Amino acid sequence: MMWEKLGNLENRYEELVALLAQPEVIADYERWQGLVKEQASLSALVAKHRELKAIQKELEQAQTLLAEENDEALLGLAREETEKLKGRQEALTQEIKLALLPKDAADERDVIVEIRAGTGGDEAGLFAADLFRMYSRYAEGKRWEVSILSHSDSEHDGFKEIIFEVRGRGAYSRLKYESGVHRVQRVPATEASGRIHTSTATVAVLPEADEVEVSIGPDDLRVDIYHSSGAGGQNVNKVSTAVRLTHLPTGTVVVCQDERSQLKNRLKAMAVLRARLLASERARQHQEVSQLRRSQVGTGERSEKIRTYNFPQDRLTDHRIGLTRHNLPGLLGGDLDALIDAVAAEEQARQLAESLS
Repeated sequence: MMWEKLGNLENRYEELVALLAQPEVIADYERWQGLVKEQASLSALVAKHRELKAIQKELEQAQTLLAEENDEALLGLAREETEKLKGRQEALTQEIKLALLPKDAADERDVIVEIRAGTGGDEAGLFAADLFRMYSRYAEGKRWEVSILSHSDSEHDGFKEIIFEVRGRGAYSRLKYESGVHRVQRVPATEASGRIHTSTATVAVLPEADEVEVSIGPDDLRVDIYHSSGAGGQNVNKVSTAVRLTHLPTGTVVVCQDERSQLKNRLKAMAVLRARLLASERARQHQEVSQLRRSQVGTGERSEKIRTYNFPQDRLTDHRIGLTRHNLPGLLGGDLDALIDAVAAEEQARQLAESLS
């Protein structure tokens, strides 16, 4: 089955090469651009397939030599070459299997991240702020753009809730593994006795939705305009700029009041609303297609405790894959790639096992 699929993909690749050389295709820019993207998406996989076929031919030649040759020196070289080829063949086959796994259509999208303080009072709010800084620094390292859509402050410079957008290629493919409950164990700055507290914050990572994907009719929406309760100078006392959107069919409510412009607040609120509705629809589709959603390490429920940050022991534990890392300052400073890679690899292995079962 895998070989048949690879053969079909290589045939399609050759077809694309021929099409892109045709003058009428070159003249049609939109079609040409689409075909170029399709060719680019297949090129790496086709290259691996061709390398694998070449290795198999070399293995056949080596096997023939082993069967027919009597010279011990040549036999030794043939055996050594055979072992090398088999090792590369095994690694390449694994790479191809992973490359053939279905891609999440949302992986290349921008994201909306929602962080909310959970149990733990003021300390939970401080932890929510720590998580926001962690993701902001991670995004900065990726040269992604971060913009706050809405936030509600808590005491001591923490957040009851903060919603922000991360714009950059592949943002969802990396940050989607962060959804769930994050737990922190440390002595809060507000604790006089030095006692260790346990607090939590929830993280939801939503792929940003296009308008055409989520249909929101005028009768589906209630819009409330009111005075902002946040900072903003004299303007908030004179002009109603805060926007609350209620999606009547689902009861979903989004509030945005950070901007001084009512229009900007409404546009930001609509972006959050569309993302939440798309995430809800994706979850419904996953449940209809398969009951395995709860076993996925990458798309955990918000109620699932995915990670613990233990400050006294300078230890981070990802409970989904049983992984422990030290150097909390570095991790909270945005050094997350190794951690995300480990979770992604576990998810790929699970998907691969499913595809072969």
